[in-house]
Amino acid sequence: MKIVDVKATAVNIPATFDFCNTQRTATLGVCIVEITTDEGHVGVGMTAITEEEVIAYTINQIMTPALIGKDPLCNDQIWNQMYWLMTPRGQSGYAMHAIAAVDLALWDIKGQALTQPVWKLLGGARSRVSTYATVGFDFFDQEQLVAVAKDWEKQGFSKFKMVVGHGALKRKDEPRPLLELLREDVMRVKLLREAIGDQAELFIDANCNLDLYHAAWLAKRVEEYDISFFEEPIKGNDPHTLSDLRRQTSIPLAGGQNEGQASKFKDLLLNRSLDILQPNVAITGGYTQCQKIAGMAEAFGIGIDNGGAWPFHNMHLHAGLSNGGMVEYHIFAVECLRQIFNDLPIPKDGWIEMPTTPGLGFSLNQEALKELAKQPTSRGLGK
Repeated sequence: MKIVDVKATAVNIPATFDFCNTQRTATLGVCIVEITTDEGHVGVGMTAITEEEVIAYTINQIMTPALIGKDPLCNDQIWNQMYWLMTPRGQSGYAMHAIAAVDLALWDIKGQALTQPVWKLLGGARSRVSTYATVGFDFFDQEQLVAVAKDWEKQGFSKFKMVVGHGALKRKDEPRPLLELLREDVMRVKLLREAIGDQAELFIDANCNLDLYHAAWLAKRVEEYDISFFEEPIKGNDPHTLSDLRRQTSIPLAGGQNEGQASKFKDLLLNRSLDILQPNVAITGGYTQCQKIAGMAEAFGIGIDNGGAWPFHNMHLHAGLSNGGMVEYHIFAVECLRQIFNDLPIPKDGWIEMPTTPGLGFSLNQEALKELAKQPTSRGLGK
């Protein structure tokens, strides 16, 4: 089998949400990759949380010539060739996003060709995965935060994540003191814990927006609310600073969803920086690299969970591997993705049953993609 065509399309997906009598419009910038073989298989991959136009250009103009004629089932060979083409000196950023999108499409092809779902090809450890709902966005006021969480609790979710830090370090030019923002976060954590009850799990996520002092300050004040993990508390996921923070708090630390290089995860493990690693298949080099990172984590006795959204791609990794964990049901990202993919699974009582159909188990809505591609693109939606 040979690759005969590769096409990357940058799109900006709009979605309107109604919460607590408040309407909000959000957009999600993604890059969709379609790889076609001479046997008629079409694999679909994606990436996001970046400049989607740059990724699409990179794949179409730089990677495609190197991919044409390759055997799509030789994932590791192709991944290594893409690595040396795109990151010859260990760079990350856009290059690893592009490699991730291509790799997902190749695994989709492998599943179709071998008539197996991707999660079984990765190991088939379990037939369903646990989910947590990311509902606690900083644009919700306190009343809305509670109402949204209660609504998703009625839908069967018992694990919830909320954002803290409010873009703290990148907003230093604003006059509002950082500790004032963090005091609000403490109150919001308290209110959310009271709303979901003692039996539900609660996670917080600073999106790499705090320094050691402020992360430790916040962690100390929310420990009493039984936080299951504190995600990306430190700017740049610095391994040494995370290790310092880990010694100062009883809250487990998680991170890595936006890291592109396996070597960064090695540093996080060697420095005992995190309790939970979060490689994301749509960002961290696809399944080919993420399964290797998961292997490193297992050797250190560290678990993995999905952070950074895209549950329908990441669920295959976590169902496939024995040390797989939870996937993130990011309510905005999921709603946007439902506009361009068909047959996406719906969680029941906080669990997603894995598909038994070959490949990823869902398909691209070509008409929707074509319509969206006609619209101007913009920056992708963060968390």
